[in-house]
Amino acid sequence: MAELQLHSPLVISFSGLDGSGKTTQIEALRHAAEELSLTTTLITFWDDVVVGTRFRSSFVHKVYGSEEGIGAPGRPVERRDKNVRAWYLTVMRHLLYTVDAVSLRFVLSRALRSGAQVIIVDRYLYDELANLPLEKRISANYAKLLARIAPRPQLAFLLDADPELARARKPEYSVEFLCKSRRSYFRLSQLLGNITVIPSLTLEEARREVIGCFRRLIGQSEPALTGERVA
Repeated sequence: MAELQLHSPLVISFSGLDGSGKTTQIEALRHAAEELSLTTTLITFWDDVVVGTRFRSSFVHKVYGSEEGIGAPGRPVERRDKNVRAWYLTVMRHLLYTVDAVSLRFVLSRALRSGAQVIIVDRYLYDELANLPLEKRISANYAKLLARIAPRPQLAFLLDADPELARARKPEYSVEFLCKSRRSYFRLSQLLGNITVIPSLTLEEARREVIGCFRRLIGQSEPALTGERVA
């Protein structure tokens, strides 16, 4: 297969509820890109971009009694962090997310110079903005401002998911909170206008949607990627 040449590196982000299948779709996209001999790199927003992750994690653990670890079927974890919506935390989030937006610019700038042709970001600034009370004008305007400060991905995926199914896959937050969070994601997508929503589908159906969007972005026809499978 002839090596595909891109005019410039692509930034593709994945957002959505915990348990929406981001990891599966990211691996599928990496596989699809590598089948075209495109080099990829993965940025994990919480580990590589967010400023002061240890302090922030320690704060919610000690102050709000949030359990540590990652929830899995049969092994639930009761998280108390982004689902705590006290007014003073909203103020703090506005400040912290501004710092994270600046950090994101630096991290992506380095990635764009690294030689990678496809830069995939596991979560994005959008996942933080979805934690804000976007029904309030001040937070909605702030979200639009911060989205202009942060680099704009060529593809920004929002993976929709049924809250009950998402909770079953990754039991960390209540279904009630996941429903609220889902509404916030959709409100954010309407505010920003650059987010591609992948509806709540089976993992295979979602994979076809994600890869289809990627193909169209790079101008590739369907047969070029036949045979790829979810890792």
